[in-house]
Amino acid sequence: MFLFDNNFYDKGFDYVAGVDEVGRGALAGPVVAAAVIFSKNCKIFDLNDSKRLSEKKRKRVSIIIKERSLDYSVEVVNSAIIDKINILEAVFLAMTKAILKLKIKPDLCLIDGNHELPNIDFRQKAIVKGDAKSACIAAASVLAKVARDRMMLEYTYTKQYYIYGFGKHKGYGTRMHMEALKKYGPSPIHRLTFTPVSMLITKK
Repeated sequence: MFLFDNNFYDKGFDYVAGVDEVGRGALAGPVVAAAVIFSKNCKIFDLNDSKRLSEKKRKRVSIIIKERSLDYSVEVVNSAIIDKINILEAVFLAMTKAILKLKIKPDLCLIDGNHELPNIDFRQKAIVKGDAKSACIAAASVLAKVARDRMMLEYTYTKQYYIYGFGKHKGYGTRMHMEALKKYGPSPIHRLTFTPVSMLITKK
């Protein structure tokens, strides 16, 4: 993964930022994006796409990423904004905010997926399945995942939200989540425009 990124350093880019998001497919909670810049010679053992790491390993690797990166940032777009502007625009917004929050201005942004970000004044390149190819994108996926999981776990300890079990499913449409949603209806952090949630509202 670091060799993949080195191709861009070898082309003369000094600061390459990897950008990724987490939470696109969830029924509740925010979408979270992160951006990470490594130095050319950085190496992190066990770094991988966040989906391929256990929760324990993600947390450990996230600490190392923060220690060894030249710069990183994490940004959040909440469910109300997702409902207002749609999930794709919310993903673009979260990623853009993460890039703009970096203290180091990147020469190139590697964006996970098949879409480049609209209306942003940075050179960029979309990388399909980038979190499995690029070290800096993988690192961004880890930071975003750890941050979002922590947020969803915190909801579990809040009286208003504990009935939904967000700490276990993180807002995704598991059987447990769907049963709670049908029983209690949507919470303030559910995405009301997402089909499973909107269908329940329509039925009522």
